Amino acid sequence: MNKLIVGIMAVLVLGVSAGWVQKATAQDSSQMSSAQPIDVGNKYCPVSGRPIGVMGPGVEQVYNGKIYHLCCGGCIATFNSDPDKYSKIAEAQAGS
Repeated sequence: MNKLIVGIMAVLVLGVSAGWVQKATAQDSSQMSSAQPIDVGNKYCPVSGRPIGVMGPGVEQVYNGKIYHLCCGGCIATFNSDPDKYSKIAEAQAGS
């Protein structure tokens, strides 16, 4: 019976310790990256050329500290295949 109680207590202590470590790590990483991404403000999808919102609510993609708007989730993979190309298109459209 004592071994069972000791085992349960050990599991509880380890669980609490792991939760504390995760919380401390999350706080440290949030303090390191306090810079928020900047919204480019593009109104047209740099992948498809469609207006944002015509295919539904649209999606946001963050690249190099900037938020780019895409017309739909289907454009994410294409954007990520050449983010330099599509980010330049979006910035040119937005006049950034």
